[in-house]
Amino acid sequence: MLPELLFFYFAIAITGLSLLVVTRRNPVHSVLWMLLLFFHIAALYVLLNAELMAAVQVIVYAGAILVLFLFVVLLLDLKKEVEDEPYVDGWPVGIALALALFLSIGVTIHALEPAAPGAYTVAKIQSLTHPVAVGEKLYTEFLFPFEVVSMVLLVAVVGAIVLAKRKLKE
Repeated sequence: MLPELLFFYFAIAITGLSLLVVTRRNPVHSVLWMLLLFFHIAALYVLLNAELMAAVQVIVYAGAILVLFLFVVLLLDLKKEVEDEPYVDGWPVGIALALALFLSIGVTIHALEPAAPGAYTVAKIQSLTHPVAVGEKLYTEFLFPFEVVSMVLLVAVVGAIVLAKRKLKE
């Protein structure tokens, strides 16, 4: 009974926090709500016995990505942006698009058939531990996509450095 209640709490809290992130006018407040959102997502991962994903969620998202967001927000000239009132009342269109998205996701999920059980049973994952099971799958079956993503990230980092150096010279 307790795991179900915790799951529903986290589901409702994550939904509410994501709405707070996108509806706040102050970007710093949005980032702080996002921090709380990331911790709730990590707690949901712990509840689902995905401790590795919870650790990655806290370290990568709540740690690194959120700090990057906060630096970007603090580097922008927000007073000018808020004074200009660039906000458009797009709530009806946004709600219609969200409903269409949820409807299409619901139809897609309803049309899916359950997949055949894989080689990794709960007992095998518990005997290997989660990080070993993830690493074994990642570096065997998904090695090529992993390397492609690594190259894309490397190109993005090199591109950012080149652009930053070019701006410094000007």
